[in-house]
Amino acid sequence: MVMSAGSLEDRVREIAERAAAEHGLELVHAEIAGPEGKPILRIYIDKPDGVTHTDCSAISLHLGTVLDVEDFIHSAYTLEVSSPGLERGLYKPADYERFAGSLAKLKTRVAFGGQRNFRGRIVGLTDSKVIFDDKTSGRVEMPFETIVKANLELDVEEEFRRMKEHEAELKETARQQNDGANQ
Repeated sequence: MVMSAGSLEDRVREIAERAAAEHGLELVHAEIAGPEGKPILRIYIDKPDGVTHTDCSAISLHLGTVLDVEDFIHSAYTLEVSSPGLERGLYKPADYERFAGSLAKLKTRVAFGGQRNFRGRIVGLTDSKVIFDDKTSGRVEMPFETIVKANLELDVEEEFRRMKEHEAELKETARQQNDGANQ
């Protein structure tokens, strides 16, 4: 019996979810891409302080071992495990609550106010509707299931502000250490 692409992806997601949980990580997303007969299994993991190469390696080894033992992928495959990146995808309703206040871009299956592509700030989620402040059309509410693609956008101004704060903290720490050494 050959598994359908959907059930294959569901099975990989189940195994990846377990592996991530066992390593104290979050499974952000799992997908199968590539040509038939040579699938690419893409696994995106995260944790509050960000994932390391060691985290990705551990999940890759764990997941690869389980996939090989269960042997339900009947062709050679490529397993890719990585962080979701700075402009991570938003895949679950909880993502819109977690990243409320963040810049994002969204694409919907149906038009809202004549628009399908949105760029702005996530307000949150209410009654399975994503609330979004779009730069062009203002506040928009869209059912979660109408969103076909969504990603965070890097807030360059916010990153520069954080960098300046961090530099100021480092200077203050160095000044305090220098003052302590001179006493």
